[in-house]
Formats: sequence, structure tokens, C-alpha cells
Amino acid sequence: MNKQTKRVFNFGAGPGVLPTEVLEIARDDLLSWHGLGYSIMEIGHRTPEFAAMATNSENDLKTLLNLPDNYQIIFMQGGATLQFSMIAMNFLKPGLTADYFNTGIWSRKAYNEAKRYGQINVVTEVPDAKPVAIPEKSQWQLDKNAAYAHLCLNETIDGVEFHDVPDTAEVPLIADVSSCFLARELNISKFGMIYAGAQKNAGCAGITMIIIRDDLLVEPIPTTPTLLSYKTQAENHSMYNTPAMFSWYISGLVFKWMLQQGGVQAMAEQNRRKAKKLYDFIDQSEFYYNSVDLNSRSNVNIPFLLRDEALNPAFLKQADAAGLVNLKGHRLVGGMRASLYNAMPETGVDALIDFMDDFARKYHGI
Repeated sequence: MNKQTKRVFNFGAGPGVLPTEVLEIARDDLLSWHGLGYSIMEIGHRTPEFAAMATNSENDLKTLLNLPDNYQIIFMQGGATLQFSMIAMNFLKPGLTADYFNTGIWSRKAYNEAKRYGQINVVTEVPDAKPVAIPEKSQWQLDKNAAYAHLCLNETIDGVEFHDVPDTAEVPLIADVSSCFLARELNISKFGMIYAGAQKNAGCAGITMIIIRDDLLVEPIPTTPTLLSYKTQAENHSMYNTPAMFSWYISGLVFKWMLQQGGVQAMAEQNRRKAKKLYDFIDQSEFYYNSVDLNSRSNVNIPFLLRDEALNPAFLKQADAAGLVNLKGHRLVGGMRASLYNAMPETGVDALIDFMDDFARKYHGI
């Protein structure tokens, strides 16, 4: 007897919601992929079947990104966090310095890892004040001789986003784009390299996409493990060792799903619309508030707080019962957080707003 499953909207920051269509295909492929009689998780990574899947997914990603010819795509394990040290190992040679934008928790983690390898210049830092805001460009301290400049384009925890890509002139710009990857349009030529963990908009946890310009495929510092060389990874087409095969497969399905939805442009338009709906509701409310400056607000990770924090447990319990799950804010920020990734339908945002409105009416004045 089949049980009817209630509709659940997953607002988790990561691993985030996946398209239902992708999950259904993966379910059907799990026991026998392409009629082979065994699973995608059991196939050899050097077989013709896997090679074809890898090539197709890479080509689909190139299409989604409108990728220039002088960039390579690398699929790696280790998440975006591994890139924090890998970037320094590959580019922060002895005697060189690097620029870091410290605009939130993730960019500061990247900075703390990089400074183990060399001298780091902090371009700008978000002050510990409300509203949270990225400082004006006039306050930035860029070093024209830096080996590279690094930033986190969208801070998942803090709900802070660069809506304009900083101009670092001749200094290669490297960006952690994990939470806004394929959720907004990017001119890749403005970057020397971008990287993203898949588990927000591009698949499931276990694989990271690195898009890197050809001239940055250089020899790393001599003590760098072979596996952590971008040059080695690119030369071996991401298969120097066994890759995260199932995660790569899921990402390939997500890329095809996105192309069917109209690509990155369609995703970006939908994400702007979803975010505006939720921010408009929060801003008109006397019960909820958002503490990020209007010009620095994220379109994909929206933190919000109840003015009466004693009601937080009741809010989360009742939201969960209503099928609105994983809304608890990060432990370092508190409150609530709604992550509106590509696979979150607009109906999910509508359901959240309706619930928030009903909850506020129920508890207003208590």
C-alpha cells in the first residue's frame, strides 16, 4: 500500500534541494545504468560509458556558462574548502602576496587557510555592525602586484552577495561561487578562476567544479601534492585518480535539467523573483527582519530573524510540521535562513510567506 507523501519544501543551505526530475532519473538508473545491469556507482571511470557521460556533462556546463575557449573545467573532490589551501599552493609562490576580500564567514575561512602559505593583504572586511554591508569600493585596498585576488561571491551563512564583480585589473580574480553557481549570470572572462561545491545548485555533495583560465595552469609550489596541482588535474581531464563518479553523474543530470528550463538566464530571473517576494514580505513586517544592507543582500541565502527570539523554537517546529524544513539559521548567526536555490520552486517561497504571515498573526503581541 502506497502512502501519500505530503509536499515538503527543503530550504536547507547545503546539501540543498535537487530537482525532482533528476532524483527520479537517478532512482531508475541506480540498479542498472543505461541497461548495463549494474549501477553507475559500480562502473569503471575509464570505461567508454563513463567517459561519454563525463564529456557530455562538461559540454553541457560549457554551454550553461557560455565558457570562452581559453578556460578549462576540472571536476574534483574535497569541496570548496579544499580549494582554500589548493589556491595558495598553486599561486602563492615565495615572495608573492595575495589579496583577500573578507566579507563573511566563508571568505574568512579561505583567508585563514591562505595565510599559512604566505603574505595576505586584506582588501576589505565587513565590519561587525548592523546592517551588514560590503564596504564601498573607495575603501578597498587592492594591491596591483598581488599574485591573485580572492573573494566569496555569495556568503551562504551571512546572506551577503557581491552583485557587481570587482574589477581587479591585471590581477587574476579567483572566486568561491558555490552558493550562486549557475544561479546568476556571470561573465567568466572577468575571472581567472571560479570554483563551486556542487551541493547548492549543481548536484549533490562530493564534487567541486573548477573553471580556470589556461594561463593559470602553472607549476605549483614544490611541496604541493601531485593530486592538488591544477595543471596535473587539467592534463589528466579530472581523472588523475578515481573521481567522485556518482556525484559527477548527478551534476550531469542537473546540467541537462537546467538547459531544459532555459539555462542560467531563466534560473537567474526566477531566483530574483523568489528573493524579491520574500524580502518584500520581511521588510513590510513588524514581526520579522533582515539585518543585511539592501545593496549587499543575497538572492539565494536569505537570513531573517523574529523580533521575539523566544518564539524561534515554536516557529521551527510548526514550519517543519507544515512541510517547510531546514529553516534554522546557522549557529554563528542564529534566527532563520531560507535558501532559494535553482530547484526551489516559486510555490515553495509562496508557501513559506503564507506560513510566516499566519505565524505572525497568531503570535503578534504575545
